[in-house]
Amino acid sequence: MKGWRKRPVVHQVTDAEPSLTADIRKREIGYLIKMGIRTLCLILAVVLPVPWPYRLLFIAGAVFLPYIAVIGANERGKGTPPPTFQSPEANQTEIPLHRREIGS
Repeated sequence: MKGWRKRPVVHQVTDAEPSLTADIRKREIGYLIKMGIRTLCLILAVVLPVPWPYRLLFIAGAVFLPYIAVIGANERGKGTPPPTFQSPEANQTEIPLHRREIGS
Protein backbone atom coordinates (compact mmCIF):
# COMPACT_ATOMS: atom_id res chain seq x y z
CA MET A 1 0.00 0.00 0.00
CA LYS A 2 1.28 3.31 -0.99
CA GLY A 3 1.25 6.35 1.35
CA TRP A 4 1.40 4.54 4.72
CA ARG A 5 4.48 6.32 5.97
CA LYS A 6 4.97 7.58 9.49
CA ARG A 7 4.43 11.28 9.63
CA PRO A 8 6.82 13.35 11.74
CA VAL A 9 5.43 14.80 14.96
CA VAL A 10 4.82 18.51 14.54
CA HIS A 11 4.87 20.58 17.71
CA GLN A 12 2.85 23.75 17.84
CA VAL A 13 3.30 26.82 19.98
CA THR A 14 0.05 26.01 21.80
CA ASP A 15 1.66 22.76 23.03
CA ALA A 16 4.18 24.72 25.08
CA GLU A 17 3.81 24.84 28.86
CA PRO A 18 3.41 28.28 30.43
CA SER A 19 6.58 29.79 31.82
CA LEU A 20 7.37 29.44 35.51
CA THR A 21 6.80 33.17 35.98
CA ALA A 22 3.35 32.98 34.37
CA ASP A 23 2.43 29.92 36.44
CA ILE A 24 3.47 31.57 39.71
CA ARG A 25 1.64 34.79 38.77
CA LYS A 26 -1.55 32.83 38.05
CA ARG A 27 -1.31 31.04 41.41
CA GLU A 28 -0.67 34.34 43.23
CA ILE A 29 -3.76 35.94 41.70
CA GLY A 30 -5.90 32.92 42.64
CA TYR A 31 -4.55 33.06 46.20
CA LEU A 32 -5.33 36.76 46.53
CA ILE A 33 -8.87 36.29 45.21
CA LYS A 34 -9.57 33.47 47.67
CA MET A 35 -8.14 35.45 50.58
CA GLY A 36 -10.25 38.46 49.54
CA ILE A 37 -13.36 36.28 49.63
CA ARG A 38 -12.25 35.00 53.04
CA THR A 39 -11.90 38.56 54.35
CA LEU A 40 -15.34 39.41 52.99
CA CYS A 41 -16.82 36.33 54.73
CA LEU A 42 -15.26 37.37 58.02
CA ILE A 43 -16.60 40.93 57.74
CA LEU A 44 -20.08 39.72 56.73
CA ALA A 45 -20.17 37.25 59.64
CA VAL A 46 -19.58 40.11 62.08
CA VAL A 47 -21.49 42.99 60.47
CA LEU A 48 -24.63 41.52 58.87
CA PRO A 49 -27.68 41.05 61.11
CA VAL A 50 -28.62 37.62 59.72
CA PRO A 51 -29.80 34.41 61.43
CA TRP A 52 -27.16 32.03 62.82
CA PRO A 53 -27.22 29.48 59.98
CA TYR A 54 -26.11 32.16 57.53
CA ARG A 55 -23.58 33.52 59.99
CA LEU A 56 -22.13 30.01 60.41
CA LEU A 57 -21.83 29.73 56.63
CA PHE A 58 -19.75 32.94 56.55
CA ILE A 59 -17.63 31.73 59.47
CA ALA A 60 -17.02 28.39 57.72
CA GLY A 61 -15.85 30.28 54.63
CA ALA A 62 -13.49 32.38 56.74
CA VAL A 63 -12.08 29.26 58.42
CA PHE A 64 -11.69 26.89 55.44
CA LEU A 65 -10.76 29.27 52.61
CA PRO A 66 -7.16 29.85 53.81
CA TYR A 67 -6.47 26.11 53.62
CA ILE A 68 -7.95 25.90 50.12
CA ALA A 69 -6.04 29.03 49.04
CA VAL A 70 -2.66 27.70 50.22
CA ILE A 71 -3.17 24.29 48.63
CA GLY A 72 -4.12 25.93 45.33
CA ALA A 73 -1.23 28.40 45.47
CA ASN A 74 1.34 25.66 45.99
CA GLU A 75 -0.05 23.38 43.29
CA ARG A 76 2.03 23.46 40.17
CA GLY A 77 0.40 23.95 36.80
CA LYS A 78 -1.22 20.97 35.12
CA GLY A 79 1.25 18.88 33.20
CA THR A 80 4.28 20.51 34.78
CA PRO A 81 6.87 17.83 35.46
CA PRO A 82 8.15 17.43 39.02
CA PRO A 83 11.44 19.16 39.80
CA THR A 84 14.59 17.28 38.90
CA PHE A 85 17.79 17.03 40.89
CA GLN A 86 20.34 19.69 40.04
CA SER A 87 24.02 19.04 40.18
CA PRO A 88 26.12 21.11 42.62
CA GLU A 89 27.71 22.86 39.64
CA ALA A 90 24.36 24.45 38.72
CA ASN A 91 24.01 28.22 38.72
CA GLN A 92 23.69 29.11 42.42
CA THR A 93 22.03 32.49 41.75
CA GLU A 94 18.92 30.69 40.52
CA ILE A 95 16.14 29.70 42.94
CA PRO A 96 16.46 25.94 43.59
CA LEU A 97 13.68 23.88 42.03
CA HIS A 98 12.55 22.48 45.38
CA ARG A 99 12.01 26.03 46.75
CA ARG A 100 9.80 27.47 43.99
CA GLU A 101 6.56 27.52 45.96
CA ILE A 102 4.86 30.74 46.95
CA GLY A 103 5.89 31.78 50.43
CA SER A 104 9.05 29.69 50.57
